Amino acid sequence: MNSCILIAQIVQDPQLRYTPDETAVTEMLVQFAATKAEDPPHTLKAVGWGNLATEIAQGYHQGDRVILQGSLRMNTFDRPEGFKEKRAELIVSRIHNVHGEPVATQPLATVGATASVQDNVIPMSTPASASPRPQPTPAPVAPPPANIQPLEEDEIPF
Repeated sequence: MNSCILIAQIVQDPQLRYTPDETAVTEMLVQFAATKAEDPPHTLKAVGWGNLATEIAQGYHQGDRVILQGSLRMNTFDRPEGFKEKRAELIVSRIHNVHGEPVATQPLATVGATASVQDNVIPMSTPASASPRPQPTPAPVAPPPANIQPLEEDEIPF
C-alpha cells in the first residue's frame, strides 16, 4: 500500500494547468523538516488532479502550512550530463490546513480523472457525533473495614 501523510509548508504557489482533455492539474513545491536537526529541510513536488487541483489553486498560497495525504510516485528522466535521475512527487488525495479543517479531498481511485469533492468528510477538529455520550454511573465506594490495625513505624508490611 502506498500511502503518505505529510505536514509541510508550501514554498511555491500552486500552478494550475489543464491537460488536452481539460482535466485540471495543480503542481506546487512543499518543504518539510529533515529527520536530523542538522540536515536541511526536504523539498517535494505535490500534484493534485481534477476538482482537487482547482481547490488547491484557489485556496492555498506560498507560506501556508498544510497536511497532505496521498501516494508517492517516482519519476525517472534523462539528465543532460548523460545519467538518469529519479525524483519523488506526492499525488495528493486530501489536503488540510494546519488547523485541521479540510479544504478539499479526492478519493484515491479517481486520481488523474475529474472527481467531485466529498460531502461526507468530517473535519479532524470536530467530534464524530453531535449527541453527547452517556456518562457511566460511578460505583458506590465501600467504607474501609473496621478491623484493620494501624502499622507501627518499624514494621515492614511484607
